[in-house]
Amino acid sequence: MWLIAAAALVVVSITHWVYRWRNPRCNGNLPPGSMGWPLLGETIQFFAPNPTWDTPPFVKERMKRYGAIFKTNLVGRPVIVSTDSDLNYMIFQQEGQLFQSWYPDSFTEVFGRQNVGSLHGYMYKYLKNMVLYLFGPESLKKMLHEVEHVATTNLHKWAAKESVDLKEATANMIFDLTAKKLISYDPEKSSENLRESFVAFIQGLISFPLDIPGTAYHKCLQGRKKAMTVLKNMLEERRANPRKLKTDFFDYVLEELDRGDSILTEAIALDLMFVLLFASFETTSLAITVAVKLLRDNPRVLQELTEEHENILRNRENTESGLTWKEYKSMTFTFQLINETVRLANIVPGVFRKALKDIKFKDYTIPAGWAVMVCPPAVHLNPANYKDPLEFNPWRWKRMDQKGASKNFMAFGGGMRFCVGTDFTKVQMAVFLHCLVTKYRWKTVRGGEIVRTPGLQFPNGFQVQMIAKDKQNQDPTSECDQGSRDF
Repeated sequence: MWLIAAAALVVVSITHWVYRWRNPRCNGNLPPGSMGWPLLGETIQFFAPNPTWDTPPFVKERMKRYGAIFKTNLVGRPVIVSTDSDLNYMIFQQEGQLFQSWYPDSFTEVFGRQNVGSLHGYMYKYLKNMVLYLFGPESLKKMLHEVEHVATTNLHKWAAKESVDLKEATANMIFDLTAKKLISYDPEKSSENLRESFVAFIQGLISFPLDIPGTAYHKCLQGRKKAMTVLKNMLEERRANPRKLKTDFFDYVLEELDRGDSILTEAIALDLMFVLLFASFETTSLAITVAVKLLRDNPRVLQELTEEHENILRNRENTESGLTWKEYKSMTFTFQLINETVRLANIVPGVFRKALKDIKFKDYTIPAGWAVMVCPPAVHLNPANYKDPLEFNPWRWKRMDQKGASKNFMAFGGGMRFCVGTDFTKVQMAVFLHCLVTKYRWKTVRGGEIVRTPGLQFPNGFQVQMIAKDKQNQDPTSECDQGSRDF
């Protein structure tokens, strides 16, 4: 009899637990939605790839079913997903008051528990100012000629090859430049292949968080471990052999670490270097690759872009001089193209925050402690915000704000956590496109399909052949591949 009673108690307990899982407590009305299976939630559906430009199916299906705001559960965490422009804007503007930056444990394990995205208040502002030392406007003015030289040199090398994988080639180009500015890293002289560690890291970054040998997530953690070992060894070597002349960001970091009143720790400094190395090259190389693919399929856009940059060369007094900051700031159509590229690409399609208290919004309550995921693609691809949202139309930005974030544009985040690397990304893209369209034409050799995940998108095997214009004096739009849109 007691066995039956015990079994009944277990059944009742499990039933109650499942009920509580599917019906979380809330001092108000939770948004509609499903919490999915116990423990798993809707994680598997969330991680499903998306082979289209459109809003991820996970979000789009639930928007149709539940509306612009809905609840779910991801990797064991209750989450409110927002595709509502007003709520998104409030989330960004109320940083530190109603919401704070938050990412799942799997992300913090990968990026480091002391990474800049997980820090708040004064510490975050302190690190942000440190990063602006490297990526602020004054530093970028000095860096402009170096960015142009790197782009010109690499394009020249690529033109000598039969074809290049554009995503991989631009990633290497930007990584080498960024690593040089950060830590004076030279891949040809270093015994450690730092970029190789990041390749392993990226391949498992957006994967199911199962840390078992053989899984993508495990390889990701191992890639981070190797990269962090290299950075730590560099830090120790630099400390043991300090340089009289400060030439990189590492010198600046060491100076801060050695100050007696500094709040910077070695762990925070290393996590910062890791995140900067990753963020500065991966997202920018993706954006450049997507931009080139879009130019390939839109000859009219390519023609106007080329005319803008050839006008810069024609109006230059000294034809042998490099780009000036004034010329860079005059690239009106280029900036329209960049905004349109990142709007359509949605390279970072999910931004996480955590509610600091119970928050009332419209008819719903977001409980304290719940995660909130802002979904930029649902805003960027909403016909109410952008006419024909899946159409690549840089001219639409003539009538729109191009300077920063807004309720309907959050490709670089928003609020006090607006991406401090935004200007660096735009400089990299604009200068690369300038060198590309004024000196080269190109054609697609193979592939280029886009496979999206909930974190990043990967242009797979986009092989292009670069052809110097001075070798074959042809209209740059004439042979630019105009095949089917395979993404």
